[in-house]
Amino acid sequence: MRKVGITHKLRRKLRTRNSAFHPRNKKYKWFVLGNIMLGTFMAVLDSTIVNVSLPKIMSAFGVGLSTIQWVVTAYMLAMAAMLPTSGWLADKFGYKKVYFWGLFLFTFGSLLCGLSNDETSLILSRILQGLGAGMVQPLGMAIITREFPPEQRGVALGFWGIAAAASVSFGPMLGGYLIDNFNWQLIFNVNVPVGIVGLILTIVIQREFIHPNIRKFDYIGFISVIIFLPVLLYALSEGNAATNSAGWSATYILVCFAISAIAFVVFITREFTTEYPLIDLRLLKDHNFGLSNAIMLVFGMGMFGSTFLLPLYLQNSMGYTALQSGAVFLPVGIIQGSISPLAGIFSDKVNPKIPLFTGIGLLVTSFILNSHLSFLTEKSFIMTSLYIRGFGMGMIFTPLSSLSLTTIPKDKMAQASGITNTIRQIGGSLGVAVLSTLLTARVNFHSQIYGGAIQSNSQIFHNTAQGIATYIQHNAGSSYATALKQSQSVIMQHISSQSFIQGVNDDFIVAAGITAISFIPIFLMHSRKKQAQKLQTK
Repeated sequence: MRKVGITHKLRRKLRTRNSAFHPRNKKYKWFVLGNIMLGTFMAVLDSTIVNVSLPKIMSAFGVGLSTIQWVVTAYMLAMAAMLPTSGWLADKFGYKKVYFWGLFLFTFGSLLCGLSNDETSLILSRILQGLGAGMVQPLGMAIITREFPPEQRGVALGFWGIAAAASVSFGPMLGGYLIDNFNWQLIFNVNVPVGIVGLILTIVIQREFIHPNIRKFDYIGFISVIIFLPVLLYALSEGNAATNSAGWSATYILVCFAISAIAFVVFITREFTTEYPLIDLRLLKDHNFGLSNAIMLVFGMGMFGSTFLLPLYLQNSMGYTALQSGAVFLPVGIIQGSISPLAGIFSDKVNPKIPLFTGIGLLVTSFILNSHLSFLTEKSFIMTSLYIRGFGMGMIFTPLSSLSLTTIPKDKMAQASGITNTIRQIGGSLGVAVLSTLLTARVNFHSQIYGGAIQSNSQIFHNTAQGIATYIQHNAGSSYATALKQSQSVIMQHISSQSFIQGVNDDFIVAAGITAISFIPIFLMHSRKKQAQKLQTK
C-alpha cells in the first residue's frame, strides 16, 4: 500500500499545471511520443533480432529447422492475433491500461524466453511476447494520433516510423553482437530493464482514455482465427518433419488441415455476416484496398521467408559469425528509409504504380541473385543483392499506401490499418512455415541425388578418398586407416553442405516466384486519376 501511495504522490506532483507531464502542457505530447517510440522499438526489434540467433539455438537445444522456425512463427502469429483485438480491448478498458499490460506481457515474455531451457518453453514464451507486441504496436500509433493535432500528426508518425525502421536495421546486428560476445539468452534479457523503464514512463506520463462507444466483441471470429492459423502452420511444418515417417498422408496432418479449413470457413462466414466483426473484411471489397492487401500477403510471404533463410546460409555454410551475418542487413534498412520518402514524392507527381512495379521487380531480382549462392560466394555478391532489396522495399510501401487508402472512409482508417498489419504478419508467418518446410524437403532431395551419384566402388572415389587421406595423415598425424575413414567423412560432409546450399537456392527461387505474383494485382489496381474520375461520375 505504501508503494502505491508513493506512486500516486509522484504522479500528482508530476501532473501539476506547470509540469511538462500535464496533458495541457505543450511538451506533454512529445513525452508521450518518446514513451511510445521506446515500446515500438522493442516490439519490432524482436521480429528481426531472433533470425541471426537461430543456428545457436538449434545447436543448444539439438533440434531441427522444422522445430526452430516456430521461434519466429509463434511470435508473428501471436502478434497477428492481437492486432485486430487490441483496439476493442483499449476501447473497453482504456488505452493507457491496455498499452501498459501489453508492454508488461512483452517484458515478462522476454524474461521467460531468457530463462527457457528447452525449445517448448522458448516457443511458449515467444507467444507471450507476441501477444504483448500485438497490443503495443497498434495502440502506440492510435495514442500518437489522438494526442497530436492534424498539422503535427505527420511529423509525429514519422518519428514513430523511425523507431520501427531503426529496429529493423539494427536488430540483426545487435543480436549478432550479443550472441558472439555473450549468449543467445541475452537477446531476450536485454528487453527486461528497457521494458521496466517503459512501464514506469507509461504510468507517469500517459493519461487514460476510454472510448465512449464500445462495440460488441466478436468471440466467434476471434476463436476461429486463432484455431485456423496455428493449426494450418503446424500441419505445414510437420509435413516433412523427421519425426513424421508418413509424410503428408499422416492421419494427424490430414486432421489438422481439415480443422484448419473448417475454422477458416467459420471465420470468413462470421466476418461477412456479423454487425461487429473482429476484422471488417467487407473493406476488402474496395477495389484498391483489396488488391493492396493481396500484394501485402504475397510480399510478407516472400520477404519474411527469405529473411529467415539468409542468416542460416551465412552461418551454416559460409562460416559467418552471428554479428557478421546480422551486419549484412544494416544497409537494407538505411537504403529503405532513404528511398521511401523519395518514392512518396515521386508517386505524388506520377502514377504510383510505376514505383510499385519497379520495387517488386527489384525484389524479384534480389531473390533471383540469391538463388545462385555457393560455398565460394563472395560477400560483395551477397551485399549487392541486399542493396537491390533495400531499394525495392523503399519503393513499395509509400505508393502502396497512397493507392490503397484512396477511397477508404476516414472513420474506417484505423480498421483498414489493422487489416493491413494483420495480413502482413499472416503472410510472414506463412512464408516462414512454407519456405522452412520446403528447405527441409529440398535438402533431403539433393542429399539423395548427390549421395546416389557417388559410386563407392569407382576408381575416382577411391583416388579422391586416398588423396584426402594422405593430406590428413601428413597434417594431423593420424594412421592411414584412420585418415581414410576421416576422408570419407569429409566427402559426406561436403555432400551435406552442398545439399543445404542447393536447398537454400531452391527456396530463393520460390520466394522470387511468390513475390512476382504481386505484378498481377498491381496491374489491376486503379491509379489515382482513374479513382478521381470514378468519384466524379458518382
